[in-house]
Amino acid sequence: MSKESAIRVTPNDEYYIFKLDRSVIREHVYYKTRYDVEIAADLYYSKTLDKNKNNPALVIGPPFGGVKEQGPGVYANQLAQRGFVVIAFDPAYHGYSGGMPRYSGSPDTYVEDFSAAVDYLGSLSYVDRKKIGALGICASGGFALAATAQDMRIKAVATSVMYDIPHLANLATGKERAIQLATLSEQRWSNISAKQENYPNQPVTKFPKGLDPVSHEFFSFYGFKRGWHPNALSNVTDVSNLSFMNFEATSRIKEISPRPVMLVTSEEAHSKAFSEETYAKLAEPKELVVEPLGKHVDFYDDLSIIPFDKFEEFFKNNL
Repeated sequence: MSKESAIRVTPNDEYYIFKLDRSVIREHVYYKTRYDVEIAADLYYSKTLDKNKNNPALVIGPPFGGVKEQGPGVYANQLAQRGFVVIAFDPAYHGYSGGMPRYSGSPDTYVEDFSAAVDYLGSLSYVDRKKIGALGICASGGFALAATAQDMRIKAVATSVMYDIPHLANLATGKERAIQLATLSEQRWSNISAKQENYPNQPVTKFPKGLDPVSHEFFSFYGFKRGWHPNALSNVTDVSNLSFMNFEATSRIKEISPRPVMLVTSEEAHSKAFSEETYAKLAEPKELVVEPLGKHVDFYDDLSIIPFDKFEEFFKNNL
């Protein structure tokens, strides 16, 4: 198996944070990006899906550092029950997908993950190529928008509590930015694969000391049994941040129009400003949905918080 190949796993190696609905089929599928990296993904569809028809399809991307067995699977499991063929993927260099060094990434590779999934969905005889949408959770919200801006095959796009990681990485200016660039550039000579382990090797029952409020919230998902996964302990290698500091992935999202966009957030989500700022940049048709309740990470897995009826309505009306 080459270093670009995805890892095949047995049922004993699988670790999902949710239970598959009895009405839904989940299949492991594999396909390549344009960089020849093999992606490991899960395909979801209802047991009653008519494969003699052309059906609408969705590609769902994970939060930054997340994998398909977490939030994307939660969403896919629900939306498959509502008539969509859904693919949830591990980004290239992450999870069970191929690519070396592990945990590498750039705005371009994360955007390509979406287009490669569209490639695969369009190869299925029971998927309507003219009815493919994208949904990005957290950081994948920004990448889903960027993918839609450049890939005209994506006919509608929605985000859930989006983060715009490249925009965030570009906020540093002047001397501060120069110091960051110099440090990361020097690291290419010493340890190009270095990364920080953000979460424990096993789920814990207590928070570590000294966490700021945002880190505390993320730890409540990734550090505890609720959302812990062995493939989601880090985000990206340190030197990957050079790419994020040099490219604004969402700079052309106004050109998504006339294809529709829906941004979902909540009054309680610490990431709300990203959705509001992005909404202002978009052209019509666009919709900003602000739910009254739900912290940021609640939109990863809480079925009582995530507005699946609104996602269903948006995609059924626009695909």
